[in-house]
Amino acid sequence: MLIRIVFIAVCLALLVSPVSTGHSQTAKKPVIAFGVNLRSSPISMYRNFQPLMDYLTETTPYQFELKLSRDYQKGLQDLADGTTQIGIIGDVAFVEAWLRYGVTPILRPLNDEGKPFIRSAFIVPSGSPLRTLEELKGKRIAFASIHSTTGNLFPRYLLNLNGVRHNEPGKFVSLDTPDAVAKAVLRGDFDAGAVNEQVARKYDHQGLRVLAYSGPIPPGPIVARKGTPKELLKAVSEALLKLDPAKPADAKIMQSWDESLKHGFTRAHISDYRQIYLMFKSIPTGCGKGCHT
Repeated sequence: MLIRIVFIAVCLALLVSPVSTGHSQTAKKPVIAFGVNLRSSPISMYRNFQPLMDYLTETTPYQFELKLSRDYQKGLQDLADGTTQIGIIGDVAFVEAWLRYGVTPILRPLNDEGKPFIRSAFIVPSGSPLRTLEELKGKRIAFASIHSTTGNLFPRYLLNLNGVRHNEPGKFVSLDTPDAVAKAVLRGDFDAGAVNEQVARKYDHQGLRVLAYSGPIPPGPIVARKGTPKELLKAVSEALLKLDPAKPADAKIMQSWDESLKHGFTRAHISDYRQIYLMFKSIPTGCGKGCHT
C-alpha cells in the first residue's frame, strides 16, 4: 500500500513539474510593457489585444504586458518616460512622438486586402436622407479625438475640400473614441460622424451606413521608444512578419486579435508618414486644436 502511494505521488509530481517549469521560465523573461490607447471599453480592449501579448510572449524571449492609456497624450507620455517600451499609436500621434521623443516606427498593419492603408469614413444613420459631403453644411458632426487622423484630421480636411465649414460652435464636437462617435450618431445626437473604416464596418449592420470614404491613409504603426534594444525590435518584427493570414494556422492565431491587426504586417519607415508630417509641421502649435481651426 505504501509503495502504491509513493508511486502515485511521484506520478503527480512529474505531471505538475513541466507546468511549474513553464511558469518559472516565463517569469524569468524580461517584461516589456506594450502600450495601446483606449478605443473602446477596457474589457473589449483586453479581449482584442491580450491575445497579441500572449503570442509575443510565446514566440520571443520577452514577456509582454498590455498597458492601456486613457488617451493619445497619455500614450505618448508613457513612451517618453519609459512606462511603455513598445506600443501602437495613431499616425498623427506617431509624428508628434517622433518629433518630440525620437520614437521609432517598427511595423505597419495591413488591411483585409493586404495593403498598409486605412481610410476615414463619414457615417450617418441608415435612414438618413444625406447622400453627399456637401449636404453636411449646417449639420451636427461628431469627430474622434483631435489627435486622430482617420477620425478627425482627414475628415476635417475632406469637409474643407467640399466647402463645409467645421468651426461653428455647437455643431462640431470631438469625442474620446471612434466607438463613442458611432454610438452618438446611432442615438441621434449628431447627423453624422467621422471614424476609421474598421469602426464603420463594425456598425454597418447596427443602423449606420457610410456616407463617404477618404483616400488611403497610412495606419498607426507599432512603435518603440528611443533607445529600445535592437534585439527586442528584431524579436517583435520577426514574430509578426512571419505571420501570413492566408495560411490557416496563422489565421487561427490572429483570429481573436483586434480587427486592425489580424491581416498581417509590413515594415514601417518614417518616410511612410511624410504626408502626415507635412500637415503636422504646417501648424506652428502642433496638430490638435490649432490644426483643426
